[in-house]
Amino acid sequence: MVFVVKSEKERLILSIDTLTYCQTLFYYMKLNLLAQKTLFISLILGITLMAFRSDGRRFRFSQKYVNQRINIDSTVLFAPNDLEVVLWAESPMLYNPTNIDVDIKGRIWVTEAVNYRDFNNKADTRLNHPNGERVMILEDTDQDGKADKFTVFVEDKDLVSPLGIAFIGNKVVVSAAPNLIVYTDENGDDKADKKEILLTGFGGLDHDHSLHSTVAGPDGNWYFNVGNAGPHHVSDKNGWNLRSGSVYTGGTPHNTKNEGNQVSDDGRVWVGGMALRMNAQGKNLKVMAHNFRNSYEVALDSYGNMWQNDNDDQVIACRTSWVMENGNAGYFSADGTRAWQADRRPGQDMFTASWHQDDPGLMPAGDNTGAGSPTGMMVYEGDALGKAYRGMLLSCEAGRNVIFSYLPQAKGAGFELKRRDLISSQGPVTSEQYEWYATGQDKSKWFRPSDICVGTDGSLYIADWYDPIVGGHAMHDKKGYGRIYRLTPKNGKKLTPPKIDLSTIRGQIKALQSPAINVRNMGFEALRNEGSLAIPDVAELLNAPNPYHQARAIWLLSKMGKEGIENIQPMLQSTDPNLRLTTFRALRQTNIDLTAICLSLASDPDPALRREVGIALRDEPLEKCEEIITKLIDGYDGQDPWYLEALGTALDGTKAEEYYPKIKERFPESSEKWGVVMENLTFRLHPLAAIADLKNRCIYSSVSEQGHRKALTTLAFINNKAAAQAMLELSSVPLKDVSTQALWWLNFRRGNDWADMLDWEKQLATVMTPNQKKMAELKKKLQNQQLPLADRIASAKQMAKDPDGGNVLIDLKATYALDDAIAKEISEDIFNNPDAKVRIVASQFFTRNGQTLKLDFVTRMAGNVDKGKDIFGLYCANCHKIGEKGAEIGPDLSNIHKKFDKLGLLDAIINPSANIVFGYETWNITTKKGQTYIGFLVGEGKTISLKDMGGQLINIKAEDIKSKVKMEKSLMPDPTSLGLKEQDLANLVGYLQGLEN
Repeated sequence: MVFVVKSEKERLILSIDTLTYCQTLFYYMKLNLLAQKTLFISLILGITLMAFRSDGRRFRFSQKYVNQRINIDSTVLFAPNDLEVVLWAESPMLYNPTNIDVDIKGRIWVTEAVNYRDFNNKADTRLNHPNGERVMILEDTDQDGKADKFTVFVEDKDLVSPLGIAFIGNKVVVSAAPNLIVYTDENGDDKADKKEILLTGFGGLDHDHSLHSTVAGPDGNWYFNVGNAGPHHVSDKNGWNLRSGSVYTGGTPHNTKNEGNQVSDDGRVWVGGMALRMNAQGKNLKVMAHNFRNSYEVALDSYGNMWQNDNDDQVIACRTSWVMENGNAGYFSADGTRAWQADRRPGQDMFTASWHQDDPGLMPAGDNTGAGSPTGMMVYEGDALGKAYRGMLLSCEAGRNVIFSYLPQAKGAGFELKRRDLISSQGPVTSEQYEWYATGQDKSKWFRPSDICVGTDGSLYIADWYDPIVGGHAMHDKKGYGRIYRLTPKNGKKLTPPKIDLSTIRGQIKALQSPAINVRNMGFEALRNEGSLAIPDVAELLNAPNPYHQARAIWLLSKMGKEGIENIQPMLQSTDPNLRLTTFRALRQTNIDLTAICLSLASDPDPALRREVGIALRDEPLEKCEEIITKLIDGYDGQDPWYLEALGTALDGTKAEEYYPKIKERFPESSEKWGVVMENLTFRLHPLAAIADLKNRCIYSSVSEQGHRKALTTLAFINNKAAAQAMLELSSVPLKDVSTQALWWLNFRRGNDWADMLDWEKQLATVMTPNQKKMAELKKKLQNQQLPLADRIASAKQMAKDPDGGNVLIDLKATYALDDAIAKEISEDIFNNPDAKVRIVASQFFTRNGQTLKLDFVTRMAGNVDKGKDIFGLYCANCHKIGEKGAEIGPDLSNIHKKFDKLGLLDAIINPSANIVFGYETWNITTKKGQTYIGFLVGEGKTISLKDMGGQLINIKAEDIKSKVKMEKSLMPDPTSLGLKEQDLANLVGYLQGLEN
């Protein structure tokens, strides 16, 4: 069903400056897409690939799961036919909700962010909280299904755009970078009496890619995550130091310095965004997984599985994933010094490249949800909505106006995630087409679900940020309107919050069984404090009809001493693989020796449990676990990527080198005859000892081209001079597929991991082409002040019409070495250069004479679709694709009509430099030799990596750089530079909006 609230008090008029944000839409937006996930994600995401939703990716929970359309105060939402949706609360009870949670009384707690990005949103133009953001308590006191009471729990200037809230015990845990803050209500008056900065040092002040919400796990620990707006330098209460960083900067004026390759106290390099775990006292901080872009929340089920969503920066590669412990999610290079654009290999699709899926040591990316801005997540384990919904994984997608739902199914050592819509404002859940109207008054896209949580009664609550865009750089809703919806069964049954008495064991058990995850924790802690007295009652839950209740009992008993552990050990023989898995995970957190158990479980029929054994061996010495690893390898089918990653985890560090000879003993065939198991094991481990085997594999024509590619890739990830030398030798073999790929790897690795391993100038000397020599001669004439101005202009005009010459002219203009008089004379020529890259970059420096285009004038003009199609082919297809036509330099525009209205499209086209998306700022680098390079900064360390407009990667040693300047203009040329008039723009927008679904 669909909701769309259009009461007068919330009617907002889209202003032109409101949409300037979308300008980035067209250009290489590193689509940083500031997936503010919870709120926001750039309009940019407009380039949404709804096409991903094919019939093959949809499924039904039951025959009853059909869609209905419901109107609430003129708001329309589409939802399952067996659920009822009501508008539970709205402004002025709350404003701009970023995150919600529920307490033991069934009340909803809300973090607000009305002061979001003050540097872009002036306080005098919108709602503002001068005393800081607020935490609100909302309550339905008369149980009529709608909130009727709201209370300000705290208002604090330290709450700058808080993105997370958790009510745990009597503690209110609020995530507001740089701090994880704990407020305590000590006297029960619903006011914060005590404030503690539990942890601090997280990057991302007033940034979407920062600290997100905390959740109490089934093991009693606290889990939370943080985005890639580092650096994150955090000390836990034991004094253990976490350090994580990457090449990513930007997003706010506060996020100006960051770097990768930072080492934490565990000796490991953690990168970008992370999922973290600690105890309730802020001790024993542990990285559970890393290298995210901006996962908004980590959702846990009672088995201990972690789930997340993450947003991309190219509007086609957001994802929902199961998170493997210790996993590398793959957004940056392994050390964080390069963005994925710097590592993209020839022929890689965007999704594969975005998450480094062809590299060793990466966890599988999961479900590609296309364009969007994923926000809050949860797992529904209650029974109130019906059995069809038990175990449902829910992921808010603010950019797409939808909440995705999954029923994860085991697949090998991982999961298969089939997606459908639970709630959407864009159409029936069975529809594959979403209509989008070309008017700022259509508010169907203002539904921006920032979070979802389950109440103590089993109902679902949805926080709606409510805005024409998803935030990112600005908020267009100046009133800060927000709302919360409630979903209940449509069967006449009234759900009310249960009364829970924590003073009795019976009440504590009831709390442990709650569908609300942080309420369960209250029962967990109370029962743990009861000690052995509570063990019999908790043990009874091992036979509960709801398997999630059984799992919670397993976790709790493992924390209740020897007697509790003895109660759960028989669960290792359970017929339910999820309960065997939970038992093993719980036992890992005890002090018992698991060697014998691991040896036994290494042959378990469930690959997920064997995977978990492999994960548990990461820090064990090889002499203790060699036999276990051998049994695990015997269970590998050569196909399962999750299982392979677990084997790599088991052989972490030097163990791979030590154990590789054992692998060769088990697979004694010579390398040209390797099967898929040996090939993949070698790829994942890439030990030094394999260099000779890999080189040998590449010289045989009997090995397939795919086999050659895998061997070369494996070799390329061995960070050793011997590997570089082997690759150099392979670049000369007579097999073209081998030599070509080897040469590519050499040119790529010379700019990063192998930079100091060979004499690159000698080995790979650059030869100037005849045309480049010709342009060099013309450049000399151009710069010769003794020649007449007319002759110098003539030389410049020749250069302006040539791709190589155009690049030289741009270099001169960028370094102020080209006279303004000459630049003016050649502007028309350079914008007609045959190379699209030259035309694009030239717009940074050369101005074409013409009128300034007026947005308000163009909006009143009708567009000719056929002429618009011609304009797209002539001017836009050099960088953008629609269907199979066009280039992939900029975002794919096949589905742009599903995301942007007319005003949004025009603003993005006419004002490309108004708001450049984070990460897609253009940099001008000049070397000490006088060479100038222009492009996107995608890697920074000992070597600086730039991506130019043709997709070419340029690597420059940092020590060779004279200057590095960030440019103010977008690389997308404005229409004046392209010679487009008002009617041309109206035609172009008419074509883009009329694209067929």
